[in-house]
Amino acid sequence: MGKTTKKKASAKGSEPTPLMRQYYKIKDRHPNALLLFRLGDFYETFEDDAVVVSQVLGITLTKRANGKASHVPLAGFPYHALDNYLPRLVQAGHRVAICEQLEDTKTARKIVKRDVVEIVTPGVSFREQLLDPKRSNYLASVHWPEKSKNGRAGLSFIDASTGEFYLAEVDARDLKELIQTIAPTEVLVDKRRHDDIRWLRDLGVIVTPQEDWCFGYDFAYETLLRHFKTHSLKGFGVEDFPAGIVAAGVALYYLGETQKGRLPHIDRVNYFASDTFMMLDAQTRRNLELVSTLQSGQQEGSLIQILDMTRTPMGARLLRKWLVRPLRDLKQIHRRLDAVSGFVTSDFLRGRMQETLQTVGDMERMAARISTGRATPREMVALKTTLAAIPQIKSILADETIEAIKSITAQLTPCNEVTQLVGEALVDEPPAQLGDGGYIRPGYHEELDELRTIARSGRDWIVKLQQEESARTGIPSLKVGFNKVFGYYLEVTNAHKDKVPDDFIRKQTLVNAERYITPKLKEYEEKILTAQERITHIETSLFQVIREQVAMHTASLQLNARLLAMLDCLVSLAEVAVQHKYTRPDVHDGLGIEIVEGRHPVVEKTLPVGEPFISNSVSLDPASQQILIITGPNMAGKSVVLRQTGLIVLLAQVGAYVPAEKATLGIVDRIFTRVGASDNLASGESTFLVEMNEAANILNNATPRSLILLDEVGRGTSTFDGLSIAWALVEYLHETERVAAQTLFATHYHELNELKDRYGRIVNLRVQVKEHNGKVVFLRKLIPGGADHSYGIEVARMAGLPSPLIARAQEVLKHLESQQLEIHGGDAAGKPTDGPRVAAAAGMEDLSAAHQLSLFQVQDPAASEAAELLRSLEPNGMTPVEALLKLVELKKIVGS
Repeated sequence: MGKTTKKKASAKGSEPTPLMRQYYKIKDRHPNALLLFRLGDFYETFEDDAVVVSQVLGITLTKRANGKASHVPLAGFPYHALDNYLPRLVQAGHRVAICEQLEDTKTARKIVKRDVVEIVTPGVSFREQLLDPKRSNYLASVHWPEKSKNGRAGLSFIDASTGEFYLAEVDARDLKELIQTIAPTEVLVDKRRHDDIRWLRDLGVIVTPQEDWCFGYDFAYETLLRHFKTHSLKGFGVEDFPAGIVAAGVALYYLGETQKGRLPHIDRVNYFASDTFMMLDAQTRRNLELVSTLQSGQQEGSLIQILDMTRTPMGARLLRKWLVRPLRDLKQIHRRLDAVSGFVTSDFLRGRMQETLQTVGDMERMAARISTGRATPREMVALKTTLAAIPQIKSILADETIEAIKSITAQLTPCNEVTQLVGEALVDEPPAQLGDGGYIRPGYHEELDELRTIARSGRDWIVKLQQEESARTGIPSLKVGFNKVFGYYLEVTNAHKDKVPDDFIRKQTLVNAERYITPKLKEYEEKILTAQERITHIETSLFQVIREQVAMHTASLQLNARLLAMLDCLVSLAEVAVQHKYTRPDVHDGLGIEIVEGRHPVVEKTLPVGEPFISNSVSLDPASQQILIITGPNMAGKSVVLRQTGLIVLLAQVGAYVPAEKATLGIVDRIFTRVGASDNLASGESTFLVEMNEAANILNNATPRSLILLDEVGRGTSTFDGLSIAWALVEYLHETERVAAQTLFATHYHELNELKDRYGRIVNLRVQVKEHNGKVVFLRKLIPGGADHSYGIEVARMAGLPSPLIARAQEVLKHLESQQLEIHGGDAAGKPTDGPRVAAAAGMEDLSAAHQLSLFQVQDPAASEAAELLRSLEPNGMTPVEALLKLVELKKIVGS
């Protein structure tokens, strides 16, 4: 961008000004970032950057003369408004390079030295205004090794604000789900892999292409070794993950470039073992509304809102991670459950911990800002307050016998040296910024105390001088003032200027007054100003030394932060369990799910006052009750049962108590959901294709240890196509050993109840409904058996549709029920449909297996067999599906 502009200027036979030449030189080094160029009290942007900044921020676009060249576009804002404007630029997806003045304008001989001191991107920031205190801000990097697009892929993610740094290797087909689990803000990719990153952009993250040489193994490996100052990566346990190492090297290099190498708080890289967590695809996280709701996308109304009773920002961030990464390790699950139990059983212990944690600040991000030289005096004092809570916590938990709690308590370190240093050096209530001064405690530095005395007495001296000169000259209105141009001066109004003595030296004439100086005034002024400058210099120097000394304890501070976050999460889960009457689940390493009187944790808290939540029991056993087919009308509560089952299983593997009277659960490797559907217009996908894509994902990835929640599969197409696919899907899940997962299938297709009589591990359940005086009452209770009525018109009545419309619908329904519907492999009107073709295109070819065709297999006998067939029928003993099949058979027999 900068090079292009310079060429334009030279093409017109003109040279830019020295200032603009400096700008172009710096801009050339950062062509892909918006350059905020510090000019005195303003940050200015020029040319294309100015146009973008004016549009994003809504500020005026002006022009600046550039030597003999034509005027260039200009947009700027005051330097003190950076915290207001910078977040808006970054949230709009822009990289922002902040260019500061590196020397005092008073001492600069020519153009003030300037350079970029920080680059802020969506995934890289230390500024509070850009960070959500309750969410991690991950920068991720992805690497697909050449010729292995479908093999192993490397992923690394790093949170610059905390120092958290991981790398991983996964099958390329699992990469999308892992990235969605991590939820990075920005992803780095090789600029050569354009075809591989389209789906990344669809995830809504900022994709930042990088030069191909960054993705070389040797470069990445050396980048990591140079940063950690080690001879190999074996000590971190990541030596044998080449694709992950490349991704990690790229992420660290990018971070180092943006922060000018100031990354001392990143002192380790860990391996992220994705197989130790339950994998949750985007559909499952969305449908279960773990951290945001389906309707608004906001946290309010989601599971995290119910569970988050944490007292610290780092605890809130960790709880969110626990929620989207449930455990699969039985030992770790029991370890968390034991810890939660310890806080559940003691109200006193839980209350003391909550009270103490309330005083704890965001030590995790404080440590990062301290080690990178960004922390303010106020943050340092907040760190001292946080560290002061650790001895209290160790005392509170001293008698705990639960191993998980004992282990955390033992590792907590009070860091007494830090607490003592900050307490002795800084005042209790310092200003927020260094430039405000006054943050070093009196008595800490002798020279500083002396200079402060001079500065204070200087102010007293000025007051005394004003009184003395007023009395000596007989000018009652005489006053002493100060400005940056003249320093201190004596001001006399014109009415008294004839009284001015000879030793007053005129300095400035105003409309109604004259300003004077005296040798005595100037002599003391120099003494005062010199003292103030010296005070500022000493305070700044002292604070930098103090911050560096505290930074030496970064590793201990980070460990404390992690431990305090864990305690905060455990106490929060315990408080939720007590307040909402949750129970401890019995989690085992086998298969099967037994939930007694389970509840939906969010729905039960959002019901109108006085309306009870109807609990339900669910039992799944791969040997006898693998698939539950749940029928019932809309609004009866089928979807709630599905979601609460998924949430109870998930919470148990998070290590939390669950909303049920009792829950005995085998560990689940994945939870799949197919709940609701909508068009994906941006990708040209219809509702039905989206539905089939999600179903295909389930069939291709589920295992017998998975939990599948299906709601109304097949409703996106015609009735008979949808019924065909739903029927075949249930058969496939039952008969295919590879994907014989525990399944809840909610449906309107009552015909699917017939499957219970054909397959041994299918059970029919229905949501109880009661009809009273022509109206429907939803009892929301799950009972054995299948429903035979959808009550769709009654639901429409409840929704407020006009009475004439309801009456007409009832007439049409009676008419349709009295007719013999025809089936020609199409919809109810006999029109061919393409449901099976779309399902196949979505990757569900296996549904055409022979054992799934039994529902629609027909014979082709001679026409003479029609009469014999009719005589053999027993209409009163036939199911609706059997009746429809016989109609098809008869139609073919007679050849119409």
